[in-house]
Amino acid sequence: MTFKSFLRTLVFLIMLFVVLYAGMYNTEVISFSFPGVFERDIHKPAALIFYVIFAVGVVAGTMLHGGGKGSKGSGSKDK
Repeated sequence: MTFKSFLRTLVFLIMLFVVLYAGMYNTEVISFSFPGVFERDIHKPAALIFYVIFAVGVVAGTMLHGGGKGSKGSGSKDK
């Protein structure tokens, strides 16, 4: 495991902890609206909405990054 992958994993776990921590103390049901996507407001526990928004961000970031193994830059590496 390289230092870069270790650092990425550590940052990911810290972000996950922040979402979990916020969800533990915001257990009441909230109203979430997203006009243009949902016709009505969504009434769910705040923790669930925090987690879903985090998951969407992780998936979007992974797609923008290229997904890992299959994506390699077109530039050459210096040796």
